[in-house]
Amino acid sequence: MLNRLLAIMLGGMLLTLSTWSRPLHAQSIETTDTNDASIAKVRGDVMRLGVGQNARVEVQLRDTIKVKGYIEDAREDSFTVVDSKNGSQQNLAYADVVKVKKVGSGFSTRSWLILGGAVAGAVATWIIVKPALCDGGAQTRGPC
Repeated sequence: MLNRLLAIMLGGMLLTLSTWSRPLHAQSIETTDTNDASIAKVRGDVMRLGVGQNARVEVQLRDTIKVKGYIEDAREDSFTVVDSKNGSQQNLAYADVVKVKKVGSGFSTRSWLILGGAVAGAVATWIIVKPALCDGGAQTRGPC
């Protein structure tokens, strides 16, 4: 009986580990394909956001420096970001940029999901706990 239980537990653990573990892949030395793809993505993000003072962005460079401002000019191989505070211009090559993010767009989707989950959890807890505390309406004090 004990051997059967241990065999079932071991089989369940192996099944769980095999479905949840991620396979490891070797990385090639040639990264030009991913580099070209990231450059195309950054260029597309810049073109999508447009130019002008309403195109406020936060740009993260490969050397972990962040540049905030608005896009003044977008060319084929680079774009110009102007800092709104002091008016300084920086010409940034697409190859030097990791990510371009629009600034001031409010809550992210993740934040809204977390907030909705917290509200749903609070409502569900209140629906479950209130009948247990109120004892069918016999109590007149407290949360009833």
